[in-house]
Amino acid sequence: MKIDFNSMETKILPNFKGGEGEFAVKMFTDEAVKIMRGTLAPGSSIGLHMHMGDAEIIYILSGSGKCLFEGGEETLAEGDCHYCSEGREHSLINNGVEKLEFFAVVK
Repeated sequence: MKIDFNSMETKILPNFKGGEGEFAVKMFTDEAVKIMRGTLAPGSSIGLHMHMGDAEIIYILSGSGKCLFEGGEETLAEGDCHYCSEGREHSLINNGVEKLEFFAVVK
């Protein structure tokens, strides 16, 4: 099944999960999965949150940032992938000077 993000409406989610700024996202959901193409402007973030009953994979398409994970920080850049398994918490932060674009799957 093709998912055409280019034809989807972009939703702007301010202070997503307690984060800073705005999270711009195009999202496909069904009963089994959530698939997102997201953008964080410089200084924006997705707040620290726990995954209960699901897990998340984030693949960085462009830009750079960091994840708060396991009490530490992981630097992320284009081509990097972050995995947050069930029962763990993480946050995604654009601490760079360009927009941070990523692809995420929550299942």
